[in-house]
Amino acid sequence: MAELALTADRRDELAGLLGDEQRLREEYPKVAEYLDTAPMLPGTGDDQADAAFDLRFVHYMTGGRAVSANPYWDIIAPSVFEHDGRRVVNGGRQTGSARLGFAATILQEAFAYAVPSPETIEWLARFSAGKSVVELGAGRGYWAEQLANHGLTVDAYDSEPPDRAVNDSFGKAVGQEDVWHSVGDLGDYAARSTGAADVLLLVWPPGWGNSMASEALANFEAAGGERLLYIGEPKGGKTGDDAFFDALAAGWKLETVDEEFVSWWNLSDIAQGWVRR
Repeated sequence: MAELALTADRRDELAGLLGDEQRLREEYPKVAEYLDTAPMLPGTGDDQADAAFDLRFVHYMTGGRAVSANPYWDIIAPSVFEHDGRRVVNGGRQTGSARLGFAATILQEAFAYAVPSPETIEWLARFSAGKSVVELGAGRGYWAEQLANHGLTVDAYDSEPPDRAVNDSFGKAVGQEDVWHSVGDLGDYAARSTGAADVLLLVWPPGWGNSMASEALANFEAAGGERLLYIGEPKGGKTGDDAFFDALAAGWKLETVDEEFVSWWNLSDIAQGWVRR
């Protein structure tokens, strides 16, 4: 595993931060929480790899946009391995580790549930084919920001934009971004004209009977929408409602699947591109 290349100044910054426990807890409480808990949890069995992960976690979680435009990916990339034909974040162990699992909960809340690898962002851009992307349920707008950085036009919306409302999935925390891309609310979305010139993006729409996904799809269909990007688990999983998957089966055709999509080892999310029949 290649060592993380840090400048001498950055190493001094991190050493100063880690050497001042009170400052660390005040400025980056989520990082302090990870460093308190992670050593007590079973890791991958490779102490060097676990230590390297911790360094990347601290560096990118405290460096913000100044050190990376996609810190989520930069933290986990060395922990991605192929297993059963899938690219998964498992640290090289089929069953991952409790330590990685704990890191996942912090990273998902800080950034997004699904992992936006560079390959997946490129795949999304190819499918979008120059059309504007409309993301619903955008959370912090992390995926929207990655697409915008790739040159796409993206409008992101959420029922509870984390910088304007209390969002149980993406809570406020000192030391991390409320949003990465401008995220409008549902009133803003209702005022937007959406149709065949757009691609609808749903990344981990809520499941467990929540009708958000099916309602978003129905509204998009009614507006003449013809291309859909879905990132989440299959029917019966943690994302989307049955009516959403039934509507896809009835009126849409699966055109492409991202074969290089990266998932956490304990999840079954996928990336699919659908076109209207």
